[in-house]
Amino acid sequence: MDVLADVLSATKIGGTVTARVHAAGPWGIEFPHLPSAVFHHVSRGSCWLRLPGAGPLPLTAGDLVLLPAGTGHVMAGDPTGPTVRFEDVTRAQRSGPGTPIDFPGPGPRTSLVCGGYRFDTHASHPLLTLPPVLLLRADPSARRHDLTETLRMLTAELADPAPGSQTITDRLVDVLFVHVLRQWEASRDAPDRGAGWWAALRDAEVAAAISLIHEGPGRAWTVDALAREVGVSRATLSRRFTRLVGEPPLAYLTRWRLEIAARRLRDTKDSVTRIANSVGYTSEFAFSRAFTRHRGTPPSRYRATHSAPGAGRG
Repeated sequence: MDVLADVLSATKIGGTVTARVHAAGPWGIEFPHLPSAVFHHVSRGSCWLRLPGAGPLPLTAGDLVLLPAGTGHVMAGDPTGPTVRFEDVTRAQRSGPGTPIDFPGPGPRTSLVCGGYRFDTHASHPLLTLPPVLLLRADPSARRHDLTETLRMLTAELADPAPGSQTITDRLVDVLFVHVLRQWEASRDAPDRGAGWWAALRDAEVAAAISLIHEGPGRAWTVDALAREVGVSRATLSRRFTRLVGEPPLAYLTRWRLEIAARRLRDTKDSVTRIANSVGYTSEFAFSRAFTRHRGTPPSRYRATHSAPGAGRG
């Protein structure tokens, strides 16, 4: 069971948003807070990332920065100075697919590839508990070959769009996001890798228990049953699972069931009762109560406000 793929599938909504920026100083773009994991790749030149409450961060060619929570920020040619809002720039330039956002000026030129990977804003999976900024510095070694190649293909597709380009860019951004997570995890110091979601996936028994939950979310799991399946004691599984994942096994089971239910409410026309049964609830009332506690809104209201266009067709 590919748990990472399963989590990303459950928590992602809609397609992706991508743009190219070509700028020469002075320039500055203010990006609003977005329900997305926002990334910027500096393909040429250099620039600065400015975040509220933090010092400006210099970026150079080859660097990639990911803001997992879509925090409002500024990309600019210098660490201070005026900015224009991203939506105002795109409106003024009437940018179409493949058309770069252009800032002409006398200063050094910088090129960016920007994108957003849209999440369900109510999702609370531990995987999404990431640092506010993930920075991957340019690395000419083979360690970043997959990431570099994905960025190359994405940049080329955006520069020369053709029929089907939206599908290709959506898939490439999906792939890019996974490569960024892998590279970030590989680059962390050993002490930082001792706990957390990624450490859980490296622990054989805890990873096996997570896989069992993902493979059979509707099963009436107990901690004893999970422990027997993975070959450790109940106490050992509970202790290691809680330390690495951040919550006990059955709390994670409940969270995952409700993430799946939210996806099905968004993407299908299955009845609430059918969805409840598929994730292990024998009572629609119990499911609705748990879903409301988790999401802050009843299943029927969540569906009405979050259903994807054409959900349940076919």
